[in-house]
Parts: sequence; C-alpha cells; structure tokens
Amino acid sequence: MISEETKVRFSKEVAKYPADQKQSAVMACLAIAQQELGYVSEKTECDVAQYLGMPVMAVHEVTTFYNMYNQRPVGKYKLNVCTNLPCQLRDGVSTLKYLEKKLGIAMGETTSDGMFTLQQSECLGACADSPVMLVNDRSMCSFMTAEKLDQLIDGLRAAGDK
Repeated sequence: MISEETKVRFSKEVAKYPADQKQSAVMACLAIAQQELGYVSEKTECDVAQYLGMPVMAVHEVTTFYNMYNQRPVGKYKLNVCTNLPCQLRDGVSTLKYLEKKLGIAMGETTSDGMFTLQQSECLGACADSPVMLVNDRSMCSFMTAEKLDQLIDGLRAAGDK
C-alpha cells in the first residue's frame, strides 16, 4: 500500500508536467514507490497506474524494461553486471561468473544473509570502462578485476554489518 506521504511526493512529480500528461511522471513515481517499499510489486504497479490514470500494463512495461525497478525484494546491495556484447568482449561475463562463485549464488539470486542480489544488465553505457557494474542503481564501478571485485564485496559486507 502506498502511503499518503508517498502520494504527496507523487503529486510533486506530476506537477512538473502539463495536466493532460501526468503519466509522464511514471518513472519518478515508480522510483518513489520503490524507495518506500523496497521493490515494485504488482499491487504497486496498479496503485501507480490508478494514481496516474493510465493502464496497468503501461506501468508494467516500464517496470520490466528498466533494471532499476526491482520486481521482488532484493538484497541490501544490488549488483548489476553489464553483459552486453561490448562488455562480453572485455570480460563482463567472466566478471559475473566470478561474483557468482564469490557470493555462492547464481545470477538473479540473493545471498542467504540478504546482503547481495546479483543481476546482469544489458548496457550501462560505459563500454570503454568494461567490465562495469552498477551498485544499487547509483554507483558505477569500472575496470572490475578480480582484485577490485574482492575489495568491493569485502567493503560492502563490512559496511553492511555496521
């Protein structure tokens, strides 16, 4: 259920667009809902669709197109590894495999302690910096060697334990 506080935040986003184009705020509203709830459930998609006066399927299409929307609960740290062709040619897939082994999970899974969720990403727009990954949809990590991956995971784990 979306809180009244979240609906106030929705209205601030909707106000940025002409009255007849309030559906343009769909991405912002989904992001706000995810901040509150941790992920975007089917119920959340329905609530956003109703609030914006648009078909639920249109909201679902946005949710499923972009990696930044979680459709189920994820770990404290969501790791998106780019595996698009340019990154594949520069060790993107081996980076993903390395993380699967280090974390003891397969792509798409979350560690049993709820700390990490590992996902692949189609393109993060940093092909020259490959292999690249995005942490929690915010922090880009470039040129990810095994040593840098170990440092990242160990650092996140230490920060998460505090």
